[in-house]
Amino acid sequence: MGVADTKRELGANRMIFEVRRDPALFTDFADNFENIMESYDLTEDERQAFRDLDIRRLGELGVHPYFLPQVSRLFHGGAYNHNRSPSAQAYGKSVVEGQGKVR
Repeated sequence: MGVADTKRELGANRMIFEVRRDPALFTDFADNFENIMESYDLTEDERQAFRDLDIRRLGELGVHPYFLPQVSRLFHGGAYNHNRSPSAQAYGKSVVEGQGKVR
């Protein structure tokens, strides 16, 4: 799950990058992520990892390490990020503790 394992052509990388920068997509992501994933032509493996909020699996698929914590922010919000925030807890359970799915 390091930078060398990143698959730059992966639809999930482009989607995360663009959704985090587009306020309309960001605001709508958690409620409309199935349609958004469709528009970025994600593979079924990528889609299932997003459905499960399996951040570890997304890393294994080739999502850039910088984007992995961003995934939990797409679902849990990015405000007030600290160790006890919902997004940090989801990231920690999936990646640090190795629990994978956190949904």
